[in-house]
Amino acid sequence: MSLQSHDHVERIKHVRRPKKTPAERARRQKAQKKRLVEKCGVSQEVANRLQPLEIRNLLKRPLRIGKVLKEKGLA
Repeated sequence: MSLQSHDHVERIKHVRRPKKTPAERARRQKAQKKRLVEKCGVSQEVANRLQPLEIRNLLKRPLRIGKVLKEKGLA
């Protein structure tokens, strides 16, 4: 059997890498919000008003949090 005969074998991708569940997503978002409040000094009220994508972006660059929140009018 040559190597070329194996090229046509298709992988079942959904078996190889599982999907993210809503419970796991909620757990990650809760942990990220908690980290933003405790480590970065953002108030809980402000953190509750932010979208999950905004929270992730703020955690990427913690030194710019104050500037970004002032631009949004939340600080």
